[in-house]
This record gives sequence, structure tokens and C-alpha cells, in this order.
Amino acid sequence: MSHSLINKITEKQKRPEFDNLKAGMIVRLVLKVKEGKKIRHQTIEGIIISRKHGKEINSRITLRRIVSGVGIEWTLPLYSPQIEKIEILKAPRVRRAKLYYLRKKSQKQAKLKLKKEKQKKIVASEIETKGDTPAQVAESADAHL
Repeated sequence: MSHSLINKITEKQKRPEFDNLKAGMIVRLVLKVKEGKKIRHQTIEGIIISRKHGKEINSRITLRRIVSGVGIEWTLPLYSPQIEKIEILKAPRVRRAKLYYLRKKSQKQAKLKLKKEKQKKIVASEIETKGDTPAQVAESADAHL
């Protein structure tokens, strides 16, 4: 097989909405599980402790969750057809690419600080709009940020 054919096939399987997943995010993952002739949906909720192989087609994520005091981990191919959807519940601020140290922490200690983005409010009276074009008004609004 030529590389161009392989690239075409892998691009069809890639899902760009999964590209922004990072370690530390708390996600809800819906899997399609086939049991005999029936297909059911299984929901897994947990924290991503690692992402391997970047944005390649064979990239993997490791999810961790503590159930009844026991830590459970799932290592899944990110672009697998069995993954129906991934919802990002929280995106805490972390300083590591791999969060393996969470394996040694209790559930209470493992809680991560959430990102708090600063949002500035612009008061309409602060922006001068005397005879300006809409582009000039937008530039003056950006200057106040």
C-alpha cells in the first residue's frame, strides 16, 4: 500500500473534536459495547491521566476513576469506532503532561484546581463612538481589553 492511500484512510477515521483532549480533563465517555447480537452504550466518567502519541491516528488516552475506594483505569484508542462521544465536564489547570502521581493520591487529594478565566466587562460608555465606522468601534473595544 502506498502512503497516500494510508493517509486517506486514517484521515477519514480522525475526529477533530477529540484533538483538544489533554491530561487533567474530567470527561464522560460513551462506548458502544457489543454483547452477542445486542449493542449497548456504556458510560465511563473519569479523569484523563495521560495521552500518548499526540494527534496521530493511533493515539491513546488513559482514564482513571475511583469506584468504592478502588482505582480503575481504562486505556483506550482515542479514534476508535467504539467511542461514540466524549463530553468534557471540567478542564482543570494542570502543570504536567502525565498525571501518574494521582495513582498514589486519595480521591480527596486528587481534586484539581479549575481554571478560572478572567473575563473583563466593557461598559458601553467607556467606548467613544462619535461618527466612527463599525471597524473603528471594534478596534477601540479591543484596545480596552
